[in-house]
Amino acid sequence: DIDQILEVLKNNNTKITFFIVGDWVDKYPEAVKKIHEAGHEIGTHSNTHPHVNNLSYEENIKEIEESCAKIEKITAKKPTLYRAPYGEYNNTVIKSAQDKELIPIQWNLDTLDYTGLTGEEMWNRLESKIKKGDIILTHNGTKHTADSLDMLIKNIKQKGLEIVPISELIYKENYKINSNGTQTKLNE
Repeated sequence: DIDQILEVLKNNNTKITFFIVGDWVDKYPEAVKKIHEAGHEIGTHSNTHPHVNNLSYEENIKEIEESCAKIEKITAKKPTLYRAPYGEYNNTVIKSAQDKELIPIQWNLDTLDYTGLTGEEMWNRLESKIKKGDIILTHNGTKHTADSLDMLIKNIKQKGLEIVPISELIYKENYKINSNGTQTKLNE
């Protein structure tokens, strides 16, 4: 459903971040190329989508290096963002990402699209919670995400919010992260 997703994003003049698994790059290199050529940001989501909290530092590094190499081979651009599989993270996962000069990313709103929710059900999960600075988790290849994306984007924009790639949303230096995972500028 990547073609449909990219078409909806184009029609809504919206750029986003795709976190891509290395194994998916192997299966769908043309889709990765299309995402990149459409001007969307690509981050890594590991190489094989393991439970990274159970991996050693060296195994986490290998997951990151292999996935980044695959993405960079197609896009000629090294990813700068890393979203660990299953939303797992611990000090080893974070250090591994940072040592590979990647910013670890987490989401704070989950559409639960991977459970088969309809677009209306996804929007009901988001509508009362969504605010400036939120990172929303969605997936390609789910039952209703592609056919609900246009409605979700329009509803988000109707609330006066702008949708941007994550690298435009986050602080990259001089920040701290509170216990809720929210970034704030140092000296604030």
